[in-house]
Amino acid sequence: MNTTAAATEARVTVATIRTWCRRGVIAATKTAGRWVIDTASLAHRITIGALKRPAKKVVAWTVETMTAIGGNRWQRNGMDRVYFNNWAELAGIETSRYNTGNISSATYQGEGISNSQAYKLLGCIDKVWFDAADGKLHVRYGYGESRVATREQVWDAIVAGVRAELAAL
Repeated sequence: MNTTAAATEARVTVATIRTWCRRGVIAATKTAGRWVIDTASLAHRITIGALKRPAKKVVAWTVETMTAIGGNRWQRNGMDRVYFNNWAELAGIETSRYNTGNISSATYQGEGISNSQAYKLLGCIDKVWFDAADGKLHVRYGYGESRVATREQVWDAIVAGVRAELAAL
């Protein structure tokens, strides 16, 4: 069997098959510059890989899962939404504050930022909610714009944070 057929059967890339051949993970010989792979050895490797792979856990975007990661459910006039008051945490914005309420220090995705840029990041998003009717996250942008990240970058970070929280459930 050649590397292309082996890659298709194992559902990996051709480069992975070549690496397995070089490292002796599967029985193979090189003939005229091409790998000839033993099918029984490849089948054994595929079964080992299937044992190691955990089943992918699919988490549905529902009202229940959104409230489980910190959202607050709101229902009125036929609307069913989950609002995220902790959207800054989901985006990776961390602030500590003085007793007066002013920001004393701030980070965005692990990098230290100035307090004024933190205020602007917090002002670039007004509200984040999950709408049960369409099953999507929604955002209402604020008026601030930071030099650290654009509104769209903050929104992308929020969506990535929601996905990470849901995957951790």
